Amino acid sequence: MSLTEDFLTPEDEKEIVHAIAIAEKNTSGEIRVHIEAHTEKPPLERAQEVFHALGMNNTEARNGVLFYVGVQDHTFAIIGDEGIDTVVEADFWDCTKDLVIAHFKNKRFKQGLVEGILRAGERLKLYFPYQSDDTNELSNEISKG
Repeated sequence: MSLTEDFLTPEDEKEIVHAIAIAEKNTSGEIRVHIEAHTEKPPLERAQEVFHALGMNNTEARNGVLFYVGVQDHTFAIIGDEGIDTVVEADFWDCTKDLVIAHFKNKRFKQGLVEGILRAGERLKLYFPYQSDDTNELSNEISKG
């Protein structure tokens, strides 16, 4: 088993994907989680690369959010596309990151991601409410690298 496979149980992953689905029911925003074992790059820089590799910068409203986890490196980053950055308060990402990291420090990885995802969904709902013609532009599945 690799580090990324050991980080979350299959049940944990299902609960995280479910949290993404719940969060996206109230918003046109798109949320993804990416987990990888190691990178030589700083977490924000690597998260930006993954964001683009996953096509998250191609959403119609530019409202994608990526939760990036580096398992072996004990790193975490959360980034959003330019559509979000122009409307959310300045400390939005830090507050969400702090919530997730507080759980991570206590080895509650699933709980941290679920709460962070739900918080991001609530915030996105204010600026990017769900539209009746909304389509799920990105997969809710956890990607791994």
